[in-house]
Amino acid sequence: MDFFYGQETLTSIQWILRAIISFFFLLIATKMMGARSISQLRLIDFAIALIIGNILAHPLSDERLGMKGSLITTTVLIVLYILFVFINLKWNTLRKWFEPSPYPLIKNGEIIYASLAKARITIDHVLSELRKEKIEDIQMVALAQWEPDGTISFFLSPQLQALTPADMQLVKKPFAFPRTIIREGKIDFNELHQSGKDQAWLENKFLIFNVEARDILLATLDDSDEMKIYLYH
Repeated sequence: MDFFYGQETLTSIQWILRAIISFFFLLIATKMMGARSISQLRLIDFAIALIIGNILAHPLSDERLGMKGSLITTTVLIVLYILFVFINLKWNTLRKWFEPSPYPLIKNGEIIYASLAKARITIDHVLSELRKEKIEDIQMVALAQWEPDGTISFFLSPQLQALTPADMQLVKKPFAFPRTIIREGKIDFNELHQSGKDQAWLENKFLIFNVEARDILLATLDDSDEMKIYLYH
């Protein structure tokens, strides 16, 4: 455990052990903070990510620094982060400060310049985001909103939106997501049974398609009992 504390020099094995401990500690820390810190990098998430990265980087680059202080500091920050997220969910005033309501950048084809200044973005940035959404003309936009996570939500004018079955008064089948019953040659019996099928039914399908489970890369089954098979190539 000498590698855990500050040393004048560290061997290659000791550096490797430090890296392994930091790697798994960071994985556990990220798991504790939840998916929000990955999928929605907002103000507090960005600040925590910078601080934790900086704290853990030092003992991985300087042998004179021990790991104990970095791990304790990181643990305290994680606890504070989780506590902050909980308070943020319960305290509306704090939530509004850190996660303000979205506000319009474009309304009825008109750019709101004051909102651009508030979001600290340029017209070129808005035009870039329009191109990403394949919108060639600002006049096509009924509403564009600046979101708390730094993205822009675009809504086209109603007359430019594609027709939907509801517009044409058509009745569609309910949405049903197909179940994956075979993945990389392995049968998922849990998914198979939840689909109301058994192994005998599946083996009969194998005879019909003239395949075996080990030959199948992916097999799905929908609510209409249609089975799709994708073989290894």
